[in-house]
Amino acid sequence: MNTGIVSSRYAKALLMLVQESGRGEQVFAQVRELLARPESVPEPLEDDLARFVLLLRKNRRLDSLKLILHSFVRMYCKAEGIVIAHLTCAVPSPELQPRIEELLVRRTGARILMDTSIDASIIGGFILDIDDYRLDASVRRQLDDIRKELVQKNNRII
Repeated sequence: MNTGIVSSRYAKALLMLVQESGRGEQVFAQVRELLARPESVPEPLEDDLARFVLLLRKNRRLDSLKLILHSFVRMYCKAEGIVIAHLTCAVPSPELQPRIEELLVRRTGARILMDTSIDASIIGGFILDIDDYRLDASVRRQLDDIRKELVQKNNRII
């Protein structure tokens, strides 16, 4: 059977389980933590998640756990109207994150979960990733654009 079909079916089953039990928010948070740091399993696991892992073990599907959890996160976000965004800045910018979150809430009407990271290689500005959309307002990209334009105009490699 196709692993995409397997992961989506099990993820849908987990989604239905947490919606029925009312523990969706807690399981969602724990799943995101597991995906972010797979080397450290939170103890204790939420009851629904622990039961789900036992089911996967019984059905010999533990090898698909990561795909299933990624599918679950996507399905849960869609069901609950959550948008996950990732903001990368060159330096810590505590005032930028709330401004972008506020703008995204006004534009989408969804609840925003924003992860942030620091990457000095972008030199300045920021990169915002939302689902398959990327807004690259970094100095590194702008310098790359200028370099490409100069190469094209001069018809030689710099």
